[in-house]
Amino acid sequence: MPGDPALRRATLDDLLQSIRDGRACEIVDGVLVEKAMADQAHGGAQLELGAAVHGAYNRLPRDGAPGGWWIRTEVDVSFGADVYRPDISGWRRDRVPKMPEAWPVPLAPDWVAEVLSASTASRDLGPKMRAYHAHGVSHYWVVDRQHQLLLVYARGERAYELLATATPGEKRALPPFEEVEIDIGRLFGIES
Repeated sequence: MPGDPALRRATLDDLLQSIRDGRACEIVDGVLVEKAMADQAHGGAQLELGAAVHGAYNRLPRDGAPGGWWIRTEVDVSFGADVYRPDISGWRRDRVPKMPEAWPVPLAPDWVAEVLSASTASRDLGPKMRAYHAHGVSHYWVVDRQHQLLLVYARGERAYELLATATPGEKRALPPFEEVEIDIGRLFGIES
């Protein structure tokens, strides 16, 4: 039947209704899916990584800080007909001098970071990763809490290429944020 929601692509109206209903959702491969509720470890990893990058880069370059980016968390971004809410996103200011006020953001980020959850890992490493690549996201970072790894990918011609794997006990400066060392253990709640 044509009106059957199971047979049609989810729309922005469907996504707006989910928000009004108090649900955090995304449109992935045309299907409205709920984002997992973040547990404290997920929230901690997201905050630590966001803070490490935001403090140095979310500004115009000045006072010895590299700057040059817009860094945002939990922002709805349009990827064609799909709408994702990456854990952390970054847009280079030289490409996007002013962040659009439109919802969802109509421009793909230059950098995305996702913190894997058991219920979302297959989407983050499957359709979302493919869409990020197809829409030109230059760098994709994955915080794998289960294995305590930060995986750093760069956009290759056909797929993302793994540039680096970082583990607790390391402090790493990683592309595209080479000017700041990130304490990898802090992403997993490990104080150094």
